[in-house]
Amino acid sequence: MDPMLSLLISLLSALGGSYGTYYFAIRSKKLEAQLAAKEEKYRKLLIHLQGFVGKTANAESKRMFFTEYYQSWLYSSDEVVLAIKRLIDSIKQASTGQKVKNGMELIGNVVLAMRRDLYGTTRLKNTAFEYTDVIEDAPQK
Repeated sequence: MDPMLSLLISLLSALGGSYGTYYFAIRSKKLEAQLAAKEEKYRKLLIHLQGFVGKTANAESKRMFFTEYYQSWLYSSDEVVLAIKRLIDSIKQASTGQKVKNGMELIGNVVLAMRRDLYGTTRLKNTAFEYTDVIEDAPQK
């Protein structure tokens, strides 16, 4: 084989391998950054979701939740958007006096949808997630 051809093939192989390594490293970093950003946004949604439950329920958290929810249409999976929509529909039903499904179950469905979107699968059930009210101590005299 011609030494020049052999050198050319080696050079092209080295360049191709370097480009492939660079491409996949950049792609991996980009996906990692996107996942971290989505996780942070889901973290905010989850915190504001507390505004619908028990003693932690308040109007400000609900407003902040809806702000985050509207933004989530840009990055959330269909499963997450639909789980939140079912929760909101249930809340609307409750405001009209209709009997609704277990609210904690619906919130658990939202959290599970977020986990699946971030990590692919989970063995947890929707009932595994629950908010716990923190009862403030009575002021001491």
